[in-house]
Amino acid sequence: MDFMVTSIPTPPLPPGGAVAPGRQDDGGGEAVLERAPQQVKPPQMYRVVMLNDDYTPMEFVIVVIQEFFGKDRETATRIMLKIHLDGKGVCGVYSRDVAATKVDQVMDAARQAGHPLQCVSEPVQ
Repeated sequence: MDFMVTSIPTPPLPPGGAVAPGRQDDGGGEAVLERAPQQVKPPQMYRVVMLNDDYTPMEFVIVVIQEFFGKDRETATRIMLKIHLDGKGVCGVYSRDVAATKVDQVMDAARQAGHPLQCVSEPVQ
């Protein structure tokens, strides 16, 4: 928690308005602390990227993109073609935990289907 000093209050005078005998008024006192507002940064975002291979069928990649990334058939086909032609393609951008879950889901589906499809997450700059 961050605090900042806004002012130093003057100590209250004893009854009668005089400083107690044997004591000097040094002007000191306790500091008043106020809670400083905290600036919260948005979370680091990660893109989920599928990598091309020569063995995974294109239709399987389209189905995976539709199922795990919620894309329609046309968008999934465009992403699949980008993966096929460029060697990799972005399927979505998510927070770190969601991206890691998506990668795990894709990798599990590929493994269960017997395909070597690779999927990774990388931070967005």
